[in-house]
Order: sequence, then structure tokens, then C-alpha cells
Amino acid sequence: MDEAALTDLHVHTEWSSDAPLGSMERTCERAVAAGLPVIAFTDHADFDGTTPPLDLDGYLETVDRCRARFPQLRILTGVELGEAHRFPAEADALLRRHPLDMVLGSCHCIPVGDSLANIGEGDLLEPSVAAGNVRAFFAETLALVEDAPVFAALTHLDYPKRYWPHHALRYDERDFEEEYRAVLAAAARAGVALEINANQGSLDHGPCPGPLVVRWWWEAGGDAVTFASDAHRPDHLLAGFDVVRGIAQAAGFRAAAHDFGFWLRRAPAATAGS
Repeated sequence: MDEAALTDLHVHTEWSSDAPLGSMERTCERAVAAGLPVIAFTDHADFDGTTPPLDLDGYLETVDRCRARFPQLRILTGVELGEAHRFPAEADALLRRHPLDMVLGSCHCIPVGDSLANIGEGDLLEPSVAAGNVRAFFAETLALVEDAPVFAALTHLDYPKRYWPHHALRYDERDFEEEYRAVLAAAARAGVALEINANQGSLDHGPCPGPLVVRWWWEAGGDAVTFASDAHRPDHLLAGFDVVRGIAQAAGFRAAAHDFGFWLRRAPAATAGS
């Protein structure tokens, strides 16, 4: 794989509370060894009170140290804002503290009673309630796109697919086509990119989203895609990128001339005899 044609724009480090094996320095070492020109460290910032807040000062100090140690690697600062539509003041305050290169918008939760619950935890995806809760998740994602502070890319659009009861119930994107297309249309209007997330290389059920949804993104007028390992430890960097690159190419997206890592829509190549 030509690593220079790809950039991993969604990587976690020790500054994410759910990445106990994360290490910014060791991830940089791996990126340099792979010949990667650019990487974005996008650690979690959640505001629902269930996870520790992002230590932005500590994170930025580590970025500065890594930039000094790895001058051949362009290191982008970033953050993954969770449910920012529900916490706009907190998200805006964090973004105002320091200019960041890459801001991701993500949903992980749905409302359950008076609180938010991660859709991948508990019994929210039991077969009898899974479809309804996935529709609730897409409603949250639509609100994120329409109401949250500005972000550059929408992450793991169909995050519940990771935790879907695949052993008992088939996950078919077409069952949620109306919900997918509503989010994609809103994202295209907002001018954000769609991330193709390789799930840390765990591709038994495909990336988030898969080929059909990325094609719907093209049809919605989406201008760009980004690539993400969603690595929470160094050895997951670039995992699954052969697959996600093929999905983007098949849908009509190509590497841009710059080195930031967005792939832009291009007219599909003409087929023989056309």
C-alpha cells in the first residue's frame, strides 16, 4: 500500500480515557517507520460527566515533544467531540482555548430516560430493541450535524454496527436508508467530510460506513472523505486502510493534491466503450 497517499486522521493516545495502551510517541515511531507524512491525534473530549475531561494542556505538551522528536512527520492537533450538539457551550469553550487542526464530530450515545447511554453498552442492542435504538442513534447524529459547533469530519457514522447482535440479526444498511440519507444530506449541506472508519482493523462486519453508504454520500453531493483507523494503541495505526481506500476509490473519491489527507470527489473514470 502506498502509505503516502493516505493519512490517518483519527488516532487516540494516552490522553483518551479509553486508550490505556495508547502512546503518542510510539504511534509517531510507527508512523515514521511506515512513511506516513501526516497524522492527526484526535483524543476524546466528552462532556456528559461519565468520563474524565480531556487534559488539553497535557495533550498539547505531548504534541510539542513529539513534533520536536519527529520533525519528518507532520503532526496535527485534534479532538473528537462527543455529542457536541448536547453540550455546545462546553465544546465551544474547548475549541476557543487553543486552535486545533482537526476537529471530529461523533455520536456514541442515545437518550435513555434523563441521561445518555452509550449504545454499545448494556442491552440497548438486544435484538428486540436494536432497530429502534439505531434509529434513535441516527436522530442524535442528525442533530449533531445540524446543531453542533463546527467540525471538519463526521466520524463512524454507523457506530452501532460495531456492537450490533450480528450472531442473531443481520445488519442491513437498507433497513435504515432513510435515516442514513437524512444525515448524509445534512452533512453535505454543512460541508463536512465523511469519515470511513476502519474500526481499528476489526473488519468482520465492515468499516463504518461501508461501500453502499459511501456511495449514498456521493449521491448526496458529499465533497470529501477522510480515513480513520480509530487506533487506541500504536499497532492499530493504518489498520484496514487497504479496504477503506478501495471503498473511497470505488465511490469516486481520489487523493487531493495537498497533504492534509482529505480525498475529494472526482468524476468516475469512463469505462471501456462508454
